[in-house]
Amino acid sequence: MSEVEIFSAEVCPYAQRTRMVLIEKGVDFTLREVDLANKPDWFLGVSPYAKVPVIRHQGRVVYESAIINEYLDEVYPEPPMMPEAPGARATVRIWIDFMNMKLLPCFYRLLMAQEPEKQAQEAETLTAHFRLVETAVRDEGSGPYLFGARLSLADLSLYPWFERLPALEHYRGTMLPDDCSRLKSWFDVMEQTKSARETTNGAEYHIKAYIKYANDTVDSISAREMRASA
Repeated sequence: MSEVEIFSAEVCPYAQRTRMVLIEKGVDFTLREVDLANKPDWFLGVSPYAKVPVIRHQGRVVYESAIINEYLDEVYPEPPMMPEAPGARATVRIWIDFMNMKLLPCFYRLLMAQEPEKQAQEAETLTAHFRLVETAVRDEGSGPYLFGARLSLADLSLYPWFERLPALEHYRGTMLPDDCSRLKSWFDVMEQTKSARETTNGAEYHIKAYIKYANDTVDSISAREMRASA
């Protein structure tokens, strides 16, 4: 019997975050793949928000990827994925929050934008977000990962969207700025991690998967939330 049951969807970057944490920690888990376009009735009884990921562990249901990942880091403390010092832990949480509240919504708004003016505006904002992360990572010191020598939840929180940048380039001509060399080297390192190798899909997969975002016909819960917040 697996220790953790995870309800996931291969296409979902939020769910990929949590699968990566489980893999890096060597936790035995049972994967329950959910068809997001045709969710089974039973899934609504598992996920209050009707979204993935959701995990079930020792009778407890936990949802929302950032919360799940901190929960897993606490119940499976090795290897640790948060710094020991309170200030450093706060820094990781600040940047995960920035990703969730600023960078990732902009990523989706740019993909879904249909008017050239709106696309240009969102592309400019996303580029500024990338440069802000680049500066923060440089200021925090050296190391192959975002915040030092050790893989953290911040790395696993951001990686899935960097994997999907080919879709953004394909549909909107936007990519990571050339002056974000630290983030580029970080992505090269991340691609070699065990969790990335086991969960990554290629560029063509993401280009096909994100076509409905690009023509703004996607009807996912996340897409509706992005439209409402625009």
